[in-house]
Amino acid sequence: MRSIILIAVITAISSFVKTQNMTTMKNNNLSNEQKLIYPFTLPEQRYSYEALEPNIDKMTMDIHFNKHHGAYVTNLNAAIKGSPAEQLSLNDIFENISKLPVAVRNNGGGHYNHSLFWKVISPEGGGVPEGKLHEAIVKDFGSFEKFREEFENAAKTRFGSGWAWLAIDKTGKLFVTSTPNQDNPLMDVADKRGTPILGLDVWEHAYYLKYQNRRPDYITAFWNIVDWKEVGRRYTELVD
Repeated sequence: MRSIILIAVITAISSFVKTQNMTTMKNNNLSNEQKLIYPFTLPEQRYSYEALEPNIDKMTMDIHFNKHHGAYVTNLNAAIKGSPAEQLSLNDIFENISKLPVAVRNNGGGHYNHSLFWKVISPEGGGVPEGKLHEAIVKDFGSFEKFREEFENAAKTRFGSGWAWLAIDKTGKLFVTSTPNQDNPLMDVADKRGTPILGLDVWEHAYYLKYQNRRPDYITAFWNIVDWKEVGRRYTELVD
């Protein structure tokens, strides 16, 4: 019976995806590393584990990438093995994630969220965005400083584990939001939906070895490693 229900849900997802407008399809095909399809694998790291020090320490990066993200990949593959979901990208699965097993939601979100996270931080990060992204931030938030304040507040006030996001909605407007656990704005369970272009992991495993209970200090350090060129590329890819 559960298999029949799952097949029906996957069929509905496929049908739904085919009827989406061009904006949604563009969001779903944002970039190559986000076209996550079974069998899932850990992404290739662009920098060494110690490269983000002193902002994120080597041991945290090693454990976070190999143990935590690695577990999401392993568990996600197991959760959808042999099901019709093997034929869909995570972006498509997220459209009806509320109707799928919780293991798909938790581990699918964990894989997607971390795959984005590793891409938008780098040793060459920091500073402020430029070009179209900077213009959009000023337009939608009033200033970069106001955006940063709103983003930090979303990260600081997320109770328990979760993420803070800068995302773009279907009209092209930027917004800040927060999601619990491994949810993200692409999921049909999100309070506000859109395509994330920047995410901050505020699970304790992301910072506790170095910062202990000082989440605000971790959030402040995050700005030193944000790769604004990559975030800007993602923004431009969505709006152009």
